[in-house]
Parts: sequence; structure tokens; C-alpha cells
Amino acid sequence: MKHLLKLGDLDEKEILSVLNLADQLKYEKKNGIKHHHLEGKTLGMIFAKSSTRTRVSFEVGMYDLGGSALFLSNANTQLGRGEPIEDTARVLSRYLDGIMIRTFEQEEVEKLAEYGSVPVINGLTDYCHPCQVLADLMTIREFKNTFKGIKLAFIGDGNNMANSLIVGGIKVGMEVAVACPKGYEPDADIVKWANETGRFTLTSDIYEAAKNADAVYTDVWASMGEESEAEIRKKVFAGYQVNADLMSVANPDAMVLHCLPAHRGEEITADVFEAHANEIFEEAENRLHAQKAVMVKLMKQTS
Repeated sequence: MKHLLKLGDLDEKEILSVLNLADQLKYEKKNGIKHHHLEGKTLGMIFAKSSTRTRVSFEVGMYDLGGSALFLSNANTQLGRGEPIEDTARVLSRYLDGIMIRTFEQEEVEKLAEYGSVPVINGLTDYCHPCQVLADLMTIREFKNTFKGIKLAFIGDGNNMANSLIVGGIKVGMEVAVACPKGYEPDADIVKWANETGRFTLTSDIYEAAKNADAVYTDVWASMGEESEAEIRKKVFAGYQVNADLMSVANPDAMVLHCLPAHRGEEITADVFEAHANEIFEEAENRLHAQKAVMVKLMKQTS
């Protein structure tokens, strides 16, 4: 594991290794046990997209690990003035021990890794969100104790979250079902790969996807960069809400997950959100622990 660019690059053993370390680091933080695995290390954090959880969890994570983090926005770096990502990668690699980037194009992340000489972590692109899904997997295992025999249902837009949930869920042994409107399906290559595993369903019927699910997942209908489509998407996705009626076809002890921020009354009702708030905010916390595990796996190797 040299970088975290997308979950498709990792095998089951590598994913589980990250999750196991995340569990250990979470235990240590909860019990006040210092774990300065990255003492003296510096992470550069490039943000082309706004953030709450990604910025705070990476910054706090580096502090917990004994290192430091630098916030770098496009507006305040030469990236905003047109410096090629290839040049930025080679410059930052001479200053930093690792780079996290949250941006639009997956190609930017791939080029950072290709031209740089330090580990690169994908903090989110329009294509995938591996850090979030590692936290999601960590949360599912905490509540269900296993991945085997677990069905994960995703309801909504076939976006970066759907792409990464399909890959991550199937790789650790879960069955994954996705329900989305026609024309809003996940990445075609990911769907093709998933279909070949025999543990994947893609449908436009939310009840088919959620039937007997152990975990039901949703996300906003309009992701960052799609705000201009918000009103159109409200109409398209009107029937793709996680509500009490939908949850009635899932398993009685099904959990609900949301990567946040949530728009109550749109992709999820307020009553379902609050009924499962413990799971959702544990999931949000686990961003910290999962990302710390990723940083240790990648950046400790450079010691």
C-alpha cells in the first residue's frame, strides 16, 4: 500500500489491515494512550472543495499521531493560478511527508501520486471517496461484528459514495444493492466489475434494494459541484427517500448510515435520521480513526 487513491487498488487483506489498525487507534485515543507513530511528520492538505469532517479529522488525526498538518486551498496556492498538478506534486514532495487532496477530478489525484515522491491520500473526488467508505466499513463491523452475510443497501445517486461503497463492500465480503433512478447509475466499469462478483444488485426499485438489508445508506441528492441541478434532482429523486416505510422492509435491526451533511426531509426523514443518530455520528467519528490508520500505514513507511 503506497497510496490511497481508490479502494479498487486495495485487496481485502489490505482493507482489513487498515480497519484493524483503526480499531486499535480508536481504543488508544478513547483510553488516553499516546500513539505518536508520525512524530515529526507533516501532511499537506489540498482543498479544492469545502470540507468539515475531512479537514478537521485529518488535522486532528495528525496531531494525535504526533505530526502536523498544513491547510492548502486552491485560492491560496499557485494551483489557483494555473500551476500544473505535476509541478505541485514535485515541489510539495520536497517539503512534506504526505499529501491529502480533496478535489473534483480523479486524474488530479492520480497525477499527484505519479509525479510526487510521497504518499498521496484521496480525500474525495467526483469519482470516489475511499476515506469515507473505510470509516463506513469500520462502523458496520462495530455494530454487526462481521461483514460475512451482511447486506448493504445504498439508496440515491450513483455518485462517488455509491462507487466506493460498491467496491469496498464487495471486497470485504458483503452483498451490496444500489437503487438509483435511470440515468444516475454508478460508474459503468465499477458496475461491470461488481456484477461479475455475484454479490451485487443494481435496480431502480428502492424496496428491492432495501429488502432484508442489514445497513441502509444514503447521501445528498446533489453533491458538491451539482448545486445548479438541485431543483431538477429533487424531482428526479423524490421517490428515493430513506423513511420509515422503506426501513420496514429492511431487517428489524438494520442500521442507517449517512456520510453527512444530511438534508432532512429530502434523502432521509428527520425521524429515521434521529432514530439512527448514534450510528451516523459514530460513523462520522470513525473518519478520524480510519484516516489515522491510513496515514500510519502510508507515512510511517517513509521513516
